[in-house]
Amino acid sequence: MLNLKKAISSLALAAIVASSAQAEYSPAGDRIKTRWAETIDVNNVWAEYPRPILQRDAWQNLNGLWNYAITPVGSAKPTTYEGEILVPFCIESSLSGVGKHVGVDNELWYNRSFTVPKSWKGSNVMLNFGAVDWRADVWVNGVKVGSHTGGYAAFSFDITPALVIGGNNTIDVCVYDGTDSGYQPRGKQVRNPGGVWYTEVTGIWQTVWLEPVAPVHVKQLKATADIDKHTIDFNVATTGCPMGTLAEVRVLDGNKVVASGKSINGEPIKVNMPTDAKLWSPDSPFLYDVKATLSVNGKQVDSVKSYVAMRKVSTKRDASGIMRLQLNNADIFHFGPLDQGWWPDGLYTAPSYEALIYDIDMTKKLGFNMIRKHIKVEPELWYSYCDKAGILVWQDMPSGDATPQWQMHKYFEGAEFERSPESEANYRKEWAEIVSQLSVHPCINMWVPFNEAWGQFKTQEIAKWTKEMDPTRLVNPASGGNFFTCGDVVDLHNYPEPKMYLYDAQRVTVLGEYGGIGLLIKGHSWDDERTWGYVKYTTEKEVTDAYVEYAQLLLDLVPRGFSAAVYTQTTDVEIEVNGLLTYDRKVVKLDESRVRAINQKLLHSLDKK
Repeated sequence: MLNLKKAISSLALAAIVASSAQAEYSPAGDRIKTRWAETIDVNNVWAEYPRPILQRDAWQNLNGLWNYAITPVGSAKPTTYEGEILVPFCIESSLSGVGKHVGVDNELWYNRSFTVPKSWKGSNVMLNFGAVDWRADVWVNGVKVGSHTGGYAAFSFDITPALVIGGNNTIDVCVYDGTDSGYQPRGKQVRNPGGVWYTEVTGIWQTVWLEPVAPVHVKQLKATADIDKHTIDFNVATTGCPMGTLAEVRVLDGNKVVASGKSINGEPIKVNMPTDAKLWSPDSPFLYDVKATLSVNGKQVDSVKSYVAMRKVSTKRDASGIMRLQLNNADIFHFGPLDQGWWPDGLYTAPSYEALIYDIDMTKKLGFNMIRKHIKVEPELWYSYCDKAGILVWQDMPSGDATPQWQMHKYFEGAEFERSPESEANYRKEWAEIVSQLSVHPCINMWVPFNEAWGQFKTQEIAKWTKEMDPTRLVNPASGGNFFTCGDVVDLHNYPEPKMYLYDAQRVTVLGEYGGIGLLIKGHSWDDERTWGYVKYTTEKEVTDAYVEYAQLLLDLVPRGFSAAVYTQTTDVEIEVNGLLTYDRKVVKLDESRVRAINQKLLHSLDKK
């Protein structure tokens, strides 16, 4: 009875502490917010397992309220803190509960305590960060466990030697982010936002979590499907793998095993799929479940769950001699919005998983089959949902270094930006990390190393290198940038209406950006008095009429050579009012039925009659 009373007392105390934390937290500032921001629970923020394509059962979420302090660059760890910040929202955001700017002369410190379950004893404990912008130094119990540069890729540290299992532990993270003062990739972030440039993002902006693993464990499971040969090649990347380690994969359709294979010594595993295997497409995004295990000396040491899609990305010349995009050996017109992934309350971070997938669901509902993820990288949960929903993704490299420089001498021979050796090395490091991390997702069909000549350098070399990193996808060397005869695509930008001012008979010709039709919805904008758009209208009907008119122009250009198009954009962002949705996602600004009807015509524009 005494133990029961103690348990009840502990639960009651935990409830009081949780209630107190919720009461003390409140979003910062008075900007518009999404409906999901109204239900933030500081004790259960972003609670979803963050890596569905490589999943284990045991993990611990470290999101929630952390201590923070802003100190001059190079200062020692603070002894006192300014307050609490809600992770994983960047400090400039409303949902962080802080809403402060750090600046180029300061660093941002984070601190929190945690306990590791006693049941994890004997395991290696990984500390995982979804993303931290830009440089992070990390300590556990005062022991330096690692550093990372790059604002968009996940990273992990084995913190086992620094831990107290079953006792209290502390994490300290020191972050520096120069935003537009340096060469690092930063997308649309600037210190003085306006027009098409937005608020800076500093610090932790994706989930932080712990995971127990065996000393020998799966680090990445990469599957390459061949629908023509009915096979899948699995590359099981491991950590601490001794000779003789046995890797096994099983591919399942529901509870039925349809293929399996084994290898030792890190060799790839090839499995034979049924000749009538189900193919993945936007209309039928079927995913096979995958279970992978590692065994050492006959004993299983690791097991992960994943999934794989049977699909093929390629190009081919059609009967008219035009190069077309293909999916599963059939022509397909890619059509979707430019999706920047910004939020009025969380900036780079959606308020919740439900908010994150809302944009994808709306994209499908409006009749698109593709998203161009514009100079930003999302959490892995976003890509996994695109895998499941059947969305084709064009993935941009976040731009950085100098702002766009268009210096074309003549078509296909634009002058290139000269990066410093440090800038080039950093670009290559961050792009390689992004490609490696995201290449496991079947939704991604195209890599975009540069956007609009911004920091564009050694284009032919970078395009070739990107293709070497991932030969299974297409490479769009410079969307709307300086043109070079390399890669799989020539990509034009034109605002506001579609125009084909270049055509490449050897590569696929696409319209990487157009549209930008603006409509201010007062009460749902970042700033009702200060707005920006390529063209502006005052009613839903006017905007919809313009949208349909531009789509019809695009339809007329498909037989002449366009094989894809990207409409700007999914939502309003800060003072930009050219979204299909308002920034707070509370208003769809166009007539949904008319947009869907014309979009469907574009999606079927290459169907064989």
